[in-house]
Amino acid sequence: MNQQVIFIDDEKSIRDALGQTLELEDYDVTLFASAKPALEMLDSQYPGVIISDINMPGIDGIDFLRQALAIDPELSIILLTGHGDISMAVDAMRLGAYDFLEKPFSTENLLDVVKRAADKRELVLENRDLRRELEAQSGPGPRILGNTPQMKQLRRILSHIKDTPADVMIHGETGTGKELVARFLHDHSVRQNHPFVAINCGAIPETMIESELFGYEAGAFTGAQKKRVGKIAHANGGTLFLDEIESMPMSLQIKLLRVLEERAVEPLGSNKTVPLDIRIIAATKDDLKQMSDRGLFRHDLYYRLNVVSVDIPPLRERKDDIPMLFQNFTRSASTRYGVEPPSINLEQQQKLLEHDWPGNVRELRNLAERLILMGDTTTLSDSSQFSEAPLIHTLAERMNQFEYTLLSDALKRHNGRLKEVQAELGLARKTLYDKMKKHHIDKDDYKATS
Repeated sequence: MNQQVIFIDDEKSIRDALGQTLELEDYDVTLFASAKPALEMLDSQYPGVIISDINMPGIDGIDFLRQALAIDPELSIILLTGHGDISMAVDAMRLGAYDFLEKPFSTENLLDVVKRAADKRELVLENRDLRRELEAQSGPGPRILGNTPQMKQLRRILSHIKDTPADVMIHGETGTGKELVARFLHDHSVRQNHPFVAINCGAIPETMIESELFGYEAGAFTGAQKKRVGKIAHANGGTLFLDEIESMPMSLQIKLLRVLEERAVEPLGSNKTVPLDIRIIAATKDDLKQMSDRGLFRHDLYYRLNVVSVDIPPLRERKDDIPMLFQNFTRSASTRYGVEPPSINLEQQQKLLEHDWPGNVRELRNLAERLILMGDTTTLSDSSQFSEAPLIHTLAERMNQFEYTLLSDALKRHNGRLKEVQAELGLARKTLYDKMKKHHIDKDDYKATS
């Protein structure tokens, strides 16, 4: 993308000539005859250089400089001066102008000053991004890991929108970390000391989701013996995260739309509305626009939620992050389970990079935990096994797999001899038999063949 330049001068011939000179050097130039419309283009993220004449009707160059630097004191602003305006130009430098050029000036001089001013502005914005990223990554709460351009851009977007009042829509495949992104936005925002309430619209039965979200008064329906505060009201002051929003029943979508528009909620069985100060973050793995076109999701709710959109890249599109992520997951699991982290050789790391990771970061994390719990480094040597390896979610499932591995490894070492397995694992004979039966293990499968 070409670097941007705003040029302000009330004389059309100068505007056109200087604009053409800059365009020939591949700058993206916007010309203005007065300062007011140029000021409306500026914000703290403006990435380019501003050139302004000093002597102009209305807002002159000095007034423009003051107003522009009030928007961002580190804007790169170059002023053009006549022969008698040198003292004024020196005052402008004290106020914060980047430089000034005395008319007439050479093309080489102009291009040199603009180039240096553009470089300085680029450096200013890069340093700000780095500071924001460092603050976010070193502060409390979740971290968004990754050094690929996609993840750096994602962190920039999240840092930019974290304190905006607008609702947010997060798009991402299963396992990419949509709830992590939602928590990151909440924990690094001005709402961080208020509730973060997450609800999975696809995990709650349709008969219950309305009362879960909106709450109810005592006697609102059969079984409603006492008042219940809904998730929406509970999140007041903070953030409500609606995961799998595509699963929300159509009958509830209109009620959610009303909450979004009125910033108030009416519990079931009540005639009173509860005012809300709330930010809603919705997440989906599906194309909601396509669903709304097919009548499977309300158009009006889609457009109301999609004010700010955040896309999380799948892991297969940022494979350079895999080694760092895998190392982070194995270290975390090692600390949690009190074991030494394993070392991964180059061949195994290459297998990690070759896999497509349909389960995304969640699949990678589960593989890391499997490695820590089961010590199964052979899994890393064959990428075809990744998809076959079960994605372990609960502690009970993890412990079952761990127990199965311990039994299998001991039987292998002792060639199926149960007495030796009993002694090594410290198990009574009946307990060993029961565990083998539970895991469908046959000792004959482990006997050495001659």
